[in-house]
Amino acid sequence: MSASKTAPKRAMVLAAGRGERMRPLTDKTPKPMIEVRGRAMIDRVLDRLEEAGVKQAVVNLHHLGEQIEHHLAARRGPSIVFSHEAELLDTGGGVAKALPDLGKRPFFALNGDVVWLDGGSPVLERLAAAWDSAAMDVLLLLHPTAYAHGYHGAGDFFMSPGGQLRRRREREVAPFIFAGIQILHPRVFQDVPAGAFSLNLVYDRAAAAGRLWGLRHDGEWFHVGTPEALGDVENALHHLSLGAVQR
Repeated sequence: MSASKTAPKRAMVLAAGRGERMRPLTDKTPKPMIEVRGRAMIDRVLDRLEEAGVKQAVVNLHHLGEQIEHHLAARRGPSIVFSHEAELLDTGGGVAKALPDLGKRPFFALNGDVVWLDGGSPVLERLAAAWDSAAMDVLLLLHPTAYAHGYHGAGDFFMSPGGQLRRRREREVAPFIFAGIQILHPRVFQDVPAGAFSLNLVYDRAAAAGRLWGLRHDGEWFHVGTPEALGDVENALHHLSLGAVQR
């Protein structure tokens, strides 16, 4: 992929969580280190960031973080900065703590355990091309709820034809889920609380200001939530790869 000069060059990879639903696998292995088809999920994420031209990635650490730090020590790209959390800061608190290393420009933020296949063009390239700093504080990659491998929930968001988002209300079923991949502007973290808080706080603030936007994913997306789901994802990827070869 030929990275745009305006595409984010820094990224946040969220890798601190306990991965409770993946127990017992995560009792001894941090969830981002679990392998999918022979490659750790966090390596898959960092590979995509490197391909997108990202030069520096901040990886936050807590649960079994020393394993992730040791594993990533040999990576040549992107450059890794570790953000150690003595106590879990949740998604928003983790990003807020890392802001000094993320700079003042928009940056990618990805879950360390997200697995996806690109569609017509690379996801990160599409997000960077869609980003508009004049209109946006947050740009989320969304996947159709009905076509998310391994996901059985009620979805997260409704999206207008232009791309603005509103959150699913109680008893609604939303057509899109958040895919764990996004661009954030540092300004959305002004006046956030100290300590632990969810990124949902900044999403809700951005939505109230009309600055929360979405982009529909045009490839495949996989929810790796439980040990059983891991096997399903492996099988789905295997069949998709066979189909690609046959075509």
